[in-house]
Amino acid sequence: MTEPAGREAVAAVWRIESARIVGALARYTGDFALAEDLAQEALAEALVSWPRDGVPRHPAGWLLTVGRRRAIDTYRRRATQDDRYAAIARDLGEGGAASGPVPADPARDADDVLWDPDRIDDDTLALMFVSCHPVLSREARVALTLRVLGGLTSDEIARACLVPTATVQARITRAKRTLGAARVPFAVPPPAERAQRLGSVLNVVYLIFTEGSSASSGSAAIRFDLAGEALRLARILARLMPAEPEVSGLLALLELTAARFPARTGPDGEPVLLEQQDRRRWDRAAIRRGRAALARAGRGRGLGAYGLQAAIAECHAVAESVRATDWPRIVLLYEALGRLAPSPVVELNRAVAVCMADGPAAALSIVDGLAADPGLATSHLLPSVRGELLTRLGRTDEARAALRVALQRSDNDRDRTVLSRKLRALD
Repeated sequence: MTEPAGREAVAAVWRIESARIVGALARYTGDFALAEDLAQEALAEALVSWPRDGVPRHPAGWLLTVGRRRAIDTYRRRATQDDRYAAIARDLGEGGAASGPVPADPARDADDVLWDPDRIDDDTLALMFVSCHPVLSREARVALTLRVLGGLTSDEIARACLVPTATVQARITRAKRTLGAARVPFAVPPPAERAQRLGSVLNVVYLIFTEGSSASSGSAAIRFDLAGEALRLARILARLMPAEPEVSGLLALLELTAARFPARTGPDGEPVLLEQQDRRRWDRAAIRRGRAALARAGRGRGLGAYGLQAAIAECHAVAESVRATDWPRIVLLYEALGRLAPSPVVELNRAVAVCMADGPAAALSIVDGLAADPGLATSHLLPSVRGELLTRLGRTDEARAALRVALQRSDNDRDRTVLSRKLRALD
């Protein structure tokens, strides 16, 4: 196997399995911070070994075994022959044998790799609640969980959170140290404690899905691995906390958004804009699931922030075309969302809806009002929307300048292709 192919294989497995590997290591060691370090060591070993020796038959099991053996090495170095070391050694059947990374034994590691993903005490779910522990700041919870559950790099997290990369790295390091100092146990918390962490948990699931559904970098418009993992976690949360409206609201949003995935890219992988999508390809089963979850979210206290976004997604899902979409209702929903959870991205989306309901001139005033917002200073979204509005107003030179700025800021190859196409159309 060539080195590039080996590295691509490592990256692919890590994207899919990293959260479960960290979760399993945290369960075995009882130490969240150590588990994340061990997983990173296993990843580094794979980057050396797989390009040289080939991808093992059970790659996730191989990584997990290396991580567990590294745990034994760590306890040996610390000279703490305590119960944790004895338990891990007995489980591995090592009995004091020399340590070192070897390919996993499929029979021995099957229980670790092929655990039931729908178990309510799922390691990944426990990992998420630990990452969202109240001892951490909200920003640290989001950064840490995106790292250990989403497998995102610091750069990707920075783009998702609209902060510098160095800030993300500092948050992750500080969060791991805080969890270790607080001796936070690795477990799904009891019902009385779940509500304290629920807001951060939902926010993290949402951010993981957002990065998956609209990749901020790379060559793919949609990262199905991230979006699928976020949807899986949302379904687990909905079963775990069925009486929480916002859990149902988030699940509804993710189902309704994912329903459009089949039509969002063409045969060549390039993005297909909403007005050009073949709505017959939308996943009607996902739409039904999303609408059912939205109905559950609307019972009792009314819709929260995720429920409002799901209601917007429902407007698109039930419309026969862009022209037939209930844009005035979408504008009202965005206004309600802006009051409940204000953000520059919400305002930017409201501007798009205003354009469809009342024309581009009304929307442009909203967009221009966001020009000085620091949260959008490095994002391609603002100049991209502004370029579209200026194009519709016939202000070609200004539109071209805005789209060039958007092209310069975008790190996603597929988005750059769409922006380049729009620029060529102006020429």
